Amino acid sequence: MNILFEFDTFPQIETERFVLRAVTDSDSGDLLALYSDETVVEYMPLDPFESEQDALDEMSWYRKIFKEQTGLRWMIEDKQSHRVIGTCGYLGYEEEHHRAEIGYDLLSSCWGKGVMTEVARAVLEFGFNQLQLNKIEAKVDPGNEASIRLLHKLGFQQEGLLRQHEFEKGRYVDLAVFSKLQSDN
Repeated sequence: MNILFEFDTFPQIETERFVLRAVTDSDSGDLLALYSDETVVEYMPLDPFESEQDALDEMSWYRKIFKEQTGLRWMIEDKQSHRVIGTCGYLGYEEEHHRAEIGYDLLSSCWGKGVMTEVARAVLEFGFNQLQLNKIEAKVDPGNEASIRLLHKLGFQQEGLLRQHEFEKGRYVDLAVFSKLQSDN
């Protein structure tokens, strides 16, 4: 059995095309570009970023969840351009229950190129092996068809629908709940 990840040093993961790494101070411009795109944040509980301070606040949150051992958020760095093109990671990590929720986002110019399939597979492998998760969950706006297709491709199954589960951008939104179990691998 693998040794449980200890949250002492942020793990770096490499895939064929990407380096998944911790956030650095120099990432603020790339994160501002990512989250200022209205199509990227359409199904997220975020308003489009308007300033570098918005990006710095987001970066602070990534560091906070790692320090609190409640999550990890990797920067997706393209090996060719060395630019951050998205993020992927876990939040709501519950060691006692061996469960966490996966989340991800990507520059719209990179959609449809297999980026998130490649990245998420590596992140799922880390979750099941190093975090020793039994269950990885995802909560998705039912209108986000691309995200739902990705989850199906990754082997997730829909568990149900949380009706009017969150209040975002002035309205209540439903969230479809998906999961993948260690035994599904």
